[in-house]
Amino acid sequence: MKLVHRPWRLAAEAFALLAAVVVAFPLYWMVLSAFKPAGEIQSDTPRPWTLAPSLDSFRRVFQQEEFGRFFLNSLFVAGSVVVLSALIAFLAATAVTRFKFRFRTTLLIMFLVAQMVPVEALTIPLFFQMRDFGLLNTLGALILPHLAFSLPFAIWMLRGFVKAVPEALEEAALIDGASRTRFLWQILFPLVFPGLVATSVFSFISTWNDFLFAKSFIISDTSQSTLPMALLLFFKPEENDWGGIMAASTVMTVPVLVFFVLVQRRLVSGLGGAVKD
Repeated sequence: MKLVHRPWRLAAEAFALLAAVVVAFPLYWMVLSAFKPAGEIQSDTPRPWTLAPSLDSFRRVFQQEEFGRFFLNSLFVAGSVVVLSALIAFLAATAVTRFKFRFRTTLLIMFLVAQMVPVEALTIPLFFQMRDFGLLNTLGALILPHLAFSLPFAIWMLRGFVKAVPEALEEAALIDGASRTRFLWQILFPLVFPGLVATSVFSFISTWNDFLFAKSFIISDTSQSTLPMALLLFFKPEENDWGGIMAASTVMTVPVLVFFVLVQRRLVSGLGGAVKD
């Protein structure tokens, strides 16, 4: 039986390896171009290696006075979205799972419908809404939309984790004298924490890499721009600085990788369903 399935297994592994190479090659080319000298980047015969790596592109990136401010703005926006979405989604998932109320099913269906609407279709209505709220050219105009788009997915995902915690555990805690608030934060929260980590990764990545909202809602006050907007500094009318673009893109990727490495264990258990009876 093993001999029969082995060719198929080898084919599947080869296909997975090929897919990984295809996905990783653009990242490799981005990092390689960031370290290439200007002459090699502009060469008519590009090579997938360099024998003279240079840090000139990174120097130009960090010499931009606004780059550090953009980085801190992105960190603040992404961090705020991650914390707020995790907190609100946890409370909302607990409410729709543990309590019965009218229109609960309708509310859950609305969460699903919200996921189906493309972001591009809502950009113009959101622009007018941010204008009416007086939030244009502020970081709040980036935090609120991303928070709204992150919550439906986070609530749906955390609902499964909360539902997997047996109600008998809550009843036992209440019998032992624990209040509902204490059970919520000291017992339920640690059990669903892997799910919170999993949803936080998606919230962080989508917010950190956002260009559409940053370009649409930050119009005149460049001090409120985020890191993706820093790439525009290297697009020039006479000639694009591709080395600077690739170096800035590499710098943008590092925080995402660091965040992923820090939470990878929790992420795996969260995606696999860490809560058990």
